[in-house]
Amino acid sequence: MSSDISAQTVKELRDKTGAGMMDCKKALQAAKGDIAQALESLRLKGLASADKKSSRKAAEGIIDSYIHTGGKIGVLLEVNCETDFVARRIEFQNLVKNIAMQIAASPTVEYVSTNDIPSDTIENERRIEALKEDLANKPEQIRDKIVEGRIQKRLKELSLIDQPFIKDQDITIEELVKQNIALLGENIKVARFERFTLGVS
Repeated sequence: MSSDISAQTVKELRDKTGAGMMDCKKALQAAKGDIAQALESLRLKGLASADKKSSRKAAEGIIDSYIHTGGKIGVLLEVNCETDFVARRIEFQNLVKNIAMQIAASPTVEYVSTNDIPSDTIENERRIEALKEDLANKPEQIRDKIVEGRIQKRLKELSLIDQPFIKDQDITIEELVKQNIALLGENIKVARFERFTLGVS
């Protein structure tokens, strides 16, 4: 089988394991499309159970800060895990640092996930898109589809966990977090963050 793995096969493996899309795709490519072999590979890495841990309560963790070189951009970030033991692990602390750096490097990001975006913000974005000149002469059904596609793209621009990781563009922040859930064996949640830009209130 070629290295082109169908989206349907990737989805099937994701449904069976709960691992991230890119992890599933890489496992399938390495296994030449063999789902059973890819499944075993993900289990060995501990990725197959990451999603199952994501429903567990995460009340420990750390609040960390990152000040970008030059002192003009700063980030304050809270990331939670299940135990103080994991919060003290260097891997967890490195994850938090990486996420803080990601926020500093992502000026469009305002929310942890698209689920956190208020409905009135979404409606406002939808209204702006619907009034754009390039859509004026399109049939309503096509216009609605284009608007919805643009809205989804815009919401992902606002969402931290949907951003490609600055140190590895093949994975998103969500997948980076899942990798660390698998590594550390605990649920990990990005709770909240604040980005400060000098001179901007």
